[in-house]
Amino acid sequence: MRTNDTTRYGAIAFSEASAERQRATGSINWYGHQMVDGDNSGERQELDGQTAALIRETDSLFVATVTPSGWPYVQHRGGPKGFVHVLDPSTIALGDYSGNQQFVTLGNLDHDNRVALFFVDYATRTRVKVFGRAEIIERTDDPEFIDRMLTTGDGLIRTRCERAFRIDVEALDRNCIKNIPVKYSAERMAESLRLAREPLNDQIAQLQRRNQELEAEIARLRAE
Repeated sequence: MRTNDTTRYGAIAFSEASAERQRATGSINWYGHQMVDGDNSGERQELDGQTAALIRETDSLFVATVTPSGWPYVQHRGGPKGFVHVLDPSTIALGDYSGNQQFVTLGNLDHDNRVALFFVDYATRTRVKVFGRAEIIERTDDPEFIDRMLTTGDGLIRTRCERAFRIDVEALDRNCIKNIPVKYSAERMAESLRLAREPLNDQIAQLQRRNQELEAEIARLRAE
């Protein structure tokens, strides 16, 4: 039965089978109020500011689609920060970079436009799940949009891209940092090392200046 607490995420993700598992552990008390029959139930959810910021900063995500025979298919997508665009609180987009030419994700979306995106920020142990419906946009149909997908705050992404995905957000969930390992990017590690070395570099510079002064003084005394 639908309640005021029903969410689109609960309608999509939770089933009677998952509810049975939840009853066995007692977690039904946390999630049961979100459940309802029919995955179009509940209001479509929008990205809040914190979630949108995480997505804009990501350099990696996983994309799940469904094969025509019903198998789940997961693919990794990566790029520079900013390669995933948040067009508005209800829309995410990214370019389809040239890969191994298997076109499994594309073929799945031609058959069924439902998609699930999984984002993880390992530094903060934050993860976000997004359900949506994807539209494939070809360069021949909208070249300006494709070029926009190849642009980040740092400029043009140097890669091939003949199409892009525009995803209408249906539902999302962000919770549970448990078991997510803390990892840092090479960029962040380099910055941390630079900051850690600053005091030592200052000391080295002072010692080098003092050494030069002493060498100059020794040379002067020898010349007298």
